[in-house]
Amino acid sequence: MEFTHFDAEGNARMVDVSEKETSGRTAVAQGTIRVSEEVMEAVLGQKVKKGDVFTVAQIAGISGAKRTSDLIPLCHNIALTNAEVTFETDPGLGIITVYCTAKTRSRTGVEMEALTGVCTALLTVYDMCKAIDKRMVIEDIHLLKKTGGKSGEFTF
Repeated sequence: MEFTHFDAEGNARMVDVSEKETSGRTAVAQGTIRVSEEVMEAVLGQKVKKGDVFTVAQIAGISGAKRTSDLIPLCHNIALTNAEVTFETDPGLGIITVYCTAKTRSRTGVEMEALTGVCTALLTVYDMCKAIDKRMVIEDIHLLKKTGGKSGEFTF
């Protein structure tokens, strides 16, 4: 397997995608945050002093996906055609799951954008709820699915 982010001398480099075909690409990522019963009740009851956790985290996740190339040094700056952040809750287990779907028509994929969207949304949930309980655990961030590009489809 060849590592594409290194040149022949082992120096880090951005991958040249100028000769690749433009195609529709989609990626879906997810991650979870485990919270206490008190945090879950506050989030679901919209009683968090900083505001509506899901709305703010959704906007943060979308913004994070859009700014991925500012955060990850070798990522290409790509034009997203869509970024969507959604949530599922399991109050019994104290788990909030975040999903981010990123789409583009480009020469390179959007996996990093979907993952960054998830991370940004999860960190926002933590930030908004840390006054209630700092023992939240962010975990299990991973790519669920990607389509498009030379490597084709991937499903976790």
